[in-house]
Amino acid sequence: MGTPQKTVGDAFAAMQYMFYETTFPWLPLASFLLIAVFLGRMLCGWVCPFGFVQEILGYVKRKHKEISPRTHNDLINVKYVVLGAVLFISGAISVLTATGIGVGYKTAMGIFAQAPFNALSPHDTLFALLPTMIYNAFSSGIVVENILGSIVALPILFWARLIILALVLVFAVFTPRSWCRYFCPVGAAMALLNHFSFLGLKRDVVHCTKESCHSCVEVCPMKVPILDLPWEKFTHPECTYCLECVDACKTKALKPKFP
Repeated sequence: MGTPQKTVGDAFAAMQYMFYETTFPWLPLASFLLIAVFLGRMLCGWVCPFGFVQEILGYVKRKHKEISPRTHNDLINVKYVVLGAVLFISGAISVLTATGIGVGYKTAMGIFAQAPFNALSPHDTLFALLPTMIYNAFSSGIVVENILGSIVALPILFWARLIILALVLVFAVFTPRSWCRYFCPVGAAMALLNHFSFLGLKRDVVHCTKESCHSCVEVCPMKVPILDLPWEKFTHPECTYCLECVDACKTKALKPKFP
């Protein structure tokens, strides 16, 4: 959404913008629902470019930081708080504008009124803001030696976005898929809808040796408690269907199930 040459839109960003324009986001909501029903959080595991970046960063360190179960259970709620805050702000702006008293709020909030999350999103910073800045710098004839000088004069919002991006990427080095696990509001929305997904995983209890083997749980980047879930079919909200567990299972007891 941050680049004029975009050919694919982010449904969550489109939802925020449509609220800003006082238009109910039927199409973004429909895309969330349809994808969740047929594929669950599969796009998080296989399509999301920011997830791919985290996968690459996961190879920087061989031994990753283990987060305690209690801390993990507390942190996974952060993304739901982010999702709720964004929807509340966008929804409130839309309602206030529709009633004729939201213009002042829009002006005061600036870019945060149009896109409360994407204004600081590390995903947008990496894939939209920075490439656009570099492209504009070279297309306008600014030589490489002057790029650093021009960056120093950039507003504080840019530096805030850069710091957030750096922190998220460093966190991903020590804790794989940490952004997906704990902070991504799109992942939170898909997690809520993942309960209704036709796609799931099945565990063959005859071949599963859960008493002596925990390979599936150990390799899961989202820390899904696979062995504690129903064996017939499970659609855990944190599961992105990356199939790391299927690949790691020595007895081939795990497999996708649809529907």
